[in-house]
Amino acid sequence: MRYPVFFIYAETLMKNFKCKRCGTCCKWSGYVRLLDGEAEVIAKFLGLELHFFTSKYTIVTGDRRNLSLIEKEDGSCIFFSDDPGMCAINPVKPKQCRDFPYHWNFDNWQEECEGAKSSENL
Repeated sequence: MRYPVFFIYAETLMKNFKCKRCGTCCKWSGYVRLLDGEAEVIAKFLGLELHFFTSKYTIVTGDRRNLSLIEKEDGSCIFFSDDPGMCAINPVKPKQCRDFPYHWNFDNWQEECEGAKSSENL
């Protein structure tokens, strides 16, 4: 069976993807849903009481099923910093963040993400 060129490219890209910590995924506006137990882990990592962490850094999602990390005015994650380009909670970042781009991504992410654009991935 012959696969379209795009399918082969996409499969190769995903297999060889290496994050370059460019923050493209962190700058994408939208919910960063927290799974059960993730708020506690992040709060502990930051040295904060759970109630303080949830009241200051999370919101209830529109469907009222999850907590989500809040966004900055520009839509980026509250814990992402362009300088020096890192996540303040990287060792304990939510599963949703760890799953990019394998389990979720956004339209044309390959054109914005430095990890996808890297020649070693192709």
